[in-house]
Amino acid sequence: MDTRSAVASDATQIAEIYNYYIENSHATFETDPIDAAEMLRRMEDGWAHEYPFFVCEDKNGIVGYAYGRRFRPRFAYLHSIEVSVYVKHGTERQNIGTALYRQLISDVREKNFHAVIGGISLPNQASVRLHEKFGFEKVAHFREVGRKFDRWIDVGYWELLLDKRLG
Repeated sequence: MDTRSAVASDATQIAEIYNYYIENSHATFETDPIDAAEMLRRMEDGWAHEYPFFVCEDKNGIVGYAYGRRFRPRFAYLHSIEVSVYVKHGTERQNIGTALYRQLISDVREKNFHAVIGGISLPNQASVRLHEKFGFEKVAHFREVGRKFDRWIDVGYWELLLDKRLG
């Protein structure tokens, strides 16, 4: 497996991975599948603001992706970044998420970010373990803030504060 920066031609495979979660999981609160054009639009929006986007691939193609995006739109949040990772269904427990987060967090450390935030719809033990493996700590838990598949879903937030000090 190899991790690398995503490119525009990856959008179709990335959308396929994401659509599995839209249709079968509460890992995302989106409910309608997206096409490659919409995924590319989202990727380009992130790139325009210099947010990282990585993919992990094996001999069969892309098996996962991770990216950062703006945490909140207000200027004071400029040094915070929200991160997400998705692994292709059927390739879980192969350290794909770990490889992607290792690359993503390394990239984020090199940039001018102070707080790294991961939102996790609960329950999701795999995502909790991944975030805590990288030093994230749970800082918030919102009960029943999402509704999907005819049930209420909680969301927790995990945060990693980087050692950088801004002057």
